Amino acid sequence: MEKEEAVGKLLEMLSEKLNLKIQPTGDYLQNRRLFRGICNQLPPMDVGDDFYKLQDELLKSESEEKGIVDINSLKYKNNIALFKGDITTLKADAIVNAANNQFLGCFVPCHNCIDNVIMSASGFQMRNELADLKKQKDYDNQPVKVTGGYNLPCKYVFHVAGPQVFGKVTEKDKQNLSNCYLYCLDKAKEMGLKSIVFCCISTGVYSFPNELASEIAVKTVECWQNETKSNLKIVFNVFKDIDEEQYEQRL
Repeated sequence: MEKEEAVGKLLEMLSEKLNLKIQPTGDYLQNRRLFRGICNQLPPMDVGDDFYKLQDELLKSESEEKGIVDINSLKYKNNIALFKGDITTLKADAIVNAANNQFLGCFVPCHNCIDNVIMSASGFQMRNELADLKKQKDYDNQPVKVTGGYNLPCKYVFHVAGPQVFGKVTEKDKQNLSNCYLYCLDKAKEMGLKSIVFCCISTGVYSFPNELASEIAVKTVECWQNETKSNLKIVFNVFKDIDEEQYEQRL
């Protein structure tokens, strides 16, 4: 099925499921954005096997069009590599999502935060899995929420909530950010994973200064490597020039 037809059909399914009048336009990009925006706003719910099948076909097709980058093709030094680009294109055991404290994804339609981007590319199953995790007895003791990657090229997504800075960065903020990296590294080691990709946790809308964030990230990872002697491949994923410059200097 062509993408235009698939998006139209998906909008029809949502219209019936939600009992809403959803009016597709004649423009594919507008319809695609409409579909993403609606899915972003939906609470966890069963949208049906037919929906998932068609959604998965669309997202896998889009993933292939963007191009998949195997993290084994990157250049490493001391098992650390730097990649600038779209984290949803990376084929790795796990990628890290900078989540909010709800751990259900971003509900703002088509927002450009990494939480929204990752979940929009993975598919609606991820939100449902995150909701199911909340039912576990030890949920509150899990600093990292692990879900499948679904339509992403990675196997797993590690959801971690970094500190949000209001004004001056405190020592607690610094420790909380460092802990985010440690929690993910320890979880990857516990699961026997071979690779993990970190986004720039807490920068952007969470206002953690880019320079300080990169310093903490690199220092934390290198200390963890020295202590554990792990062979885990670690990738720092950046999107902005300022972050690329900071990580290049520190690596």
